[in-house]
Amino acid sequence: MKVIIQIPCYKEEATLPITLGALPRKLPGIESVEWLIVDDGSTDRTADVALAHGVDHLVRLPCNQGLAKSFMVGIEACLKAGADIIVNTDGDNQYCADDIPKLIQPILDDEAEMVIGARPIADIEHFSGLKKCLQKIGSWVVRLASKADIPDAPSGFRAISREAAMRLNVFTEYTYTLETTIQAGRSGMAITSVPIRTNECLRPSRLVRSIPRYIHRSVMTILRIFITYRPFRFFAFQGVVSSGFGFLLGLRFLFFYFTGRGSGHIQSLILAALLLGVGFFLIVAGVLADLIAVNRKMLEDLKWRLWNLEKREPVEAEKKHKMLWNLSETYYSDAGKRESVRTSSE
Repeated sequence: MKVIIQIPCYKEEATLPITLGALPRKLPGIESVEWLIVDDGSTDRTADVALAHGVDHLVRLPCNQGLAKSFMVGIEACLKAGADIIVNTDGDNQYCADDIPKLIQPILDDEAEMVIGARPIADIEHFSGLKKCLQKIGSWVVRLASKADIPDAPSGFRAISREAAMRLNVFTEYTYTLETTIQAGRSGMAITSVPIRTNECLRPSRLVRSIPRYIHRSVMTILRIFITYRPFRFFAFQGVVSSGFGFLLGLRFLFFYFTGRGSGHIQSLILAALLLGVGFFLIVAGVLADLIAVNRKMLEDLKWRLWNLEKREPVEAEKKHKMLWNLSETYYSDAGKRESVRTSSE
């Protein structure tokens, strides 16, 4: 059983040594614990610091591509490195690494495929009252969308089984937390939560730079995922509402028409026809979107099958620098050699 702890990083030169210094090298019930850093186009010494502190894997992106992209790059790299459980944490040492055993235990006990660490939001001093309120509202909305009882959906401290990781797909560029939680819940994965602790704040959040912008992007992410996984329900609901108003307006026109006053209510007839037409096309759009969703599900199953066909045995240490990540413009460094090697697909 191998656990790989991955950390997506962007300009974490100052905080990464503290984060890595707290990570475990041994865990109960685990044969091997490895560390993987995804350097998301940092312009500081993040990569050098990672190598100096003994990371086992380093994936370097040539430019900053965002947290969501670097998270998925890390997931793919962990899978190729033979991870049975992937633990994701942040490079700013926000989460208490001593809680990793608690985080992976539900997966070891076959009780869950994804485990999300629930922070004590109410007790975090550097969170403003508004941010605490938004965290609670956001988590409540995600619970409705995902049908999973997760009290802290935006938490990035999470453990993912190999099977679950092979099924994850992130479409947005902003953050992976909300999307993967909703996706896991909607896909029928066993998802649970455990209470975890947090550390002292070392730097301001880079995701919540502006509250209005954070709300907007979070709402759009939730809406997009809901449309992706329940397209017919989304479009059909609007179609039925539009058709319902159109039908009522049509009845109103017929009432005045048969009472001899129809000439003064032609506007109701026009609006009724328009609403009925819009409702019809929305329902048709829902059917088409549902067919596309079926095709997407088939592609996800195909991706999962391809992952299963690949060898799961760990790659020998002396061959690590020859690994092909099949990632456009991605770099891999073997920590043992302390060097960066550019790779390409064969």
